[in-house]
Amino acid sequence: MLVMAAGVAIALCAVVIAGIMLADAASTTNFDARNLAPSLDHPFGTDRMGRDMLARTLAGLSTSVVVGLVAATVSSVIALALASAAALGGSRVDAVVSWLIDLTMGIPHMVLLILISYALGRGALGVMVGISVTHWPSLARVLRAEILQLREQPYISCSRALGVSRLRIAFTHVIPHVLPQYLVGLVLLFPHAVLHEASITFLGFGLSPEQPAIGVILSEAMGYLTSGAWWLAVFPGLALLAVVLMFDRAGALLRRMMSPEGVQG
Repeated sequence: MLVMAAGVAIALCAVVIAGIMLADAASTTNFDARNLAPSLDHPFGTDRMGRDMLARTLAGLSTSVVVGLVAATVSSVIALALASAAALGGSRVDAVVSWLIDLTMGIPHMVLLILISYALGRGALGVMVGISVTHWPSLARVLRAEILQLREQPYISCSRALGVSRLRIAFTHVIPHVLPQYLVGLVLLFPHAVLHEASITFLGFGLSPEQPAIGVILSEAMGYLTSGAWWLAVFPGLALLAVVLMFDRAGALLRRMMSPEGVQG
């Protein structure tokens, strides 16, 4: 199981590194090689400007993964902070956090993402902020329930009786205890963040068209499918699906390793 998790992590790192290294090649035009079907020279074919689709796909995946990683990490930190505040801050704080969770979960992700991204002028910043402030509620709800159970443990009660501050209790006892659940939730946030980044970029509310993002590539490909250039959408779409499945697989493996049964096995 550990070998499989390491293999998935290495594959994801390889995608990001390859995309960074091929960033210049992804933007290089060659009008003598426009709209070429997949071949040995261009395994993913070329687009209307003669750009190599393999390089563009890897560069786009790298961009999507980096944006998704940053946004998911920020979102998970928000979830941990709010869950800790709700469970340790008293009934009023718990009521406010619970209301925020219900409010955010009651609004469709895509609608809120588009509104936030558009309000911030779109681009990478708008996408990352939008994903960060919309993807924390589910993880926050799980962590809150875990911390509420932990709060009733004798050593937490003793710490409160001895006058230990809530902030110190959170950093000393609570966060180390919920760290496994937090890490699993963080990894499982990645595929959602990557897919939502690609989705709003595809709709024109995300990354700018100049960037070789997967959403941009798929959006451009829609206008050429009727002309028979199927490779412009099929290969980038399959590559995005593979990356999302790798993230999902990594989260599932991490969850199994951190469960009591996985530890015993």
